[in-house]
Amino acid sequence: MMKARWHQIACSAFATLIACAELSHAEVPRPVKPFVITAPTFVISDVPGWSPDQTPADFLDGIGSQLKARWRQLYREAPPPPSTMRPLSAFTLGGLLADSFLALQASDAQQFRNNNQDVLTYCRVLGLNEKLAPRFMSQGKLAEEDKWSDLRQAVVDGHQELCRVLHEQRDEDLAVLVDLGIWMRLLEMISGVVQDTNAPEAWPLTIGSPALLRDLKARFDRLSEITRAHEKIVVVGEAIDFLCRHWDNTIPPDATRVANSHRKLELIMRKLTLK
Repeated sequence: MMKARWHQIACSAFATLIACAELSHAEVPRPVKPFVITAPTFVISDVPGWSPDQTPADFLDGIGSQLKARWRQLYREAPPPPSTMRPLSAFTLGGLLADSFLALQASDAQQFRNNNQDVLTYCRVLGLNEKLAPRFMSQGKLAEEDKWSDLRQAVVDGHQELCRVLHEQRDEDLAVLVDLGIWMRLLEMISGVVQDTNAPEAWPLTIGSPALLRDLKARFDRLSEITRAHEKIVVVGEAIDFLCRHWDNTIPPDATRVANSHRKLELIMRKLTLK
């Protein structure tokens, strides 16, 4: 009798062990970890961060791969006639080059050609027309023929050639201001896209990357003291400082910071390039 009882206990224990083993191998739902942004980051082609060799075309491609951007809604009116203040005209030219990348992203031939005419006008004022007019005119032809892949490379090369010519003319400050105009206009565009998206996971994309902001800050600091103190250019430095204070940190972004940043960029670009 005792032997039988021990046999029952042993069998019961064995069955319990088998049940536990089966339970341990079963698929048990895991709790979902909430999405938490710990720091602003920007990802292009699944590679985090930003590097100076990224072109504006790369930048917009990266944004377009992550957000549904209505590129044509980002168009703006044509700029006024070029200012006699060369630093301001250089910055405005940079904004126009950014608009060329925008029209390229939207595959909009007519918008690209219209903007291209404004680019040529500003190049003429800065003494660049003779060397660059054929290049920009060929870009318009590529747009007319819908050769978007070729046009993309031509626009990238045109931007680099323009800056090279400015350096050759020893207009280093103007070359820096063209680049600042490009990136400030791009950030104005993208911050607007992020604001319209209104999704927490998109908030870090507002300013591209803290590394990009630091690069813009370093470029501005390379300007001559006279140019940095120019009444129209000093506000560019102030805007970059504003963005660095709000984004170059580990504080999780929120909708208010996105809205404030976009408003700041929009006001600066409108004040300097459209009035």
